[in-house]
Amino acid sequence: MGGRMSKRSPPPSPPERQNRSRQVAELLPDVGRAAFRRFGFVQSSIVSRWPEIVGERYAAVSQPESIRFPHGSKQDGTLTLTVRGVHAVIMQHIVPEITERVNRFFGYPAVARVTIRQGEVAKPAPRTPPPSIRAVPIELGAGLKAIADPELKAVLESLAAGVAASTGLPRIR
Repeated sequence: MGGRMSKRSPPPSPPERQNRSRQVAELLPDVGRAAFRRFGFVQSSIVSRWPEIVGERYAAVSQPESIRFPHGSKQDGTLTLTVRGVHAVIMQHIVPEITERVNRFFGYPAVARVTIRQGEVAKPAPRTPPPSIRAVPIELGAGLKAIADPELKAVLESLAAGVAASTGLPRIR
């Protein structure tokens, strides 16, 4: 009575766990990313950097609420803004500029439309003053004279001053 003998392979071993302690800072980006994605934001920095994108004047009366993209796409989305009361009419007139600035921020045509909803806008947190600007050493600043864009030039001069003022290896805080 020829019974077949089946060869069974050993059961697969469970995946290796990484039981290690992790810093809270390592976990926070994932938590924040999930929360912002839930509310329609793929990149949370649009919320935190809104004053830089549209300027202090418009950021004081508006805030981004969500960005909705067409199904399966991450561009040509609709940005929904909450705007304080009577400022909605003014914001409606600068929608093309807002669209251009947001797309420049993302680096691709992320936003095709902007919808405006009237509502209360949270007061922006007081901004910390920029660190004191020191004179740029001559050897670092000579190459910056040819830069025409004043904002880029100011940022690079600040970076050069920071590099010149530092000593030793960089410290991570």
